[in-house]
Amino acid sequence: MDVIKTQQISPRPIEKVIVHPLVLLSIVDNYNRVAKDTRKRVIGVLLGTSFKGTVDVTNSYAVPFEEDEKDPSIWFLDHNYHESMFSMFKRINAKEHVVGWYSTGPKLRENDLDIHRLFHNYVPNPVLVIIDVQPKELGIPTKAYYDVEEVKENATQKSQKDITLVVKITPFSLANSSETLA
Repeated sequence: MDVIKTQQISPRPIEKVIVHPLVLLSIVDNYNRVAKDTRKRVIGVLLGTSFKGTVDVTNSYAVPFEEDEKDPSIWFLDHNYHESMFSMFKRINAKEHVVGWYSTGPKLRENDLDIHRLFHNYVPNPVLVIIDVQPKELGIPTKAYYDVEEVKENATQKSQKDITLVVKITPFSLANSSETLA
């Protein structure tokens, strides 16, 4: 029988995600314009800051995204659009950085880990916020996730390392700020 050792090699874990109400409003608006009354979901980029395990999401923008309904491993995310939008947002507020991405789920999907790996090109420890735009329960229909990269070393083959991504849920809260929605 093989013995497997694991070692966590990811940066500081995310302990809390704070999302400003304007970000949620923007995401729901995007969904209503693009995917309402369909089985499609919308995806976008989350902007903000990350400090001592707390991610503060202050802004967002949608990114053109398509996925094959029959084969979830086939999907398209417009990188050029994302990079030009981020360049424009950077001119407006240089303090905001890419902190992760959002999806209107309403739950995790098979290709979400692939998309999440893509966001590692823009931020070392991206957060995924899934918003259920058609909730069936009261409360904030939002979940935040981050990944933990683990190296698994097989005791019989010490040179072989397998890197896997494990998605963890992290506490989520709305920002306590002067932002109010009328």
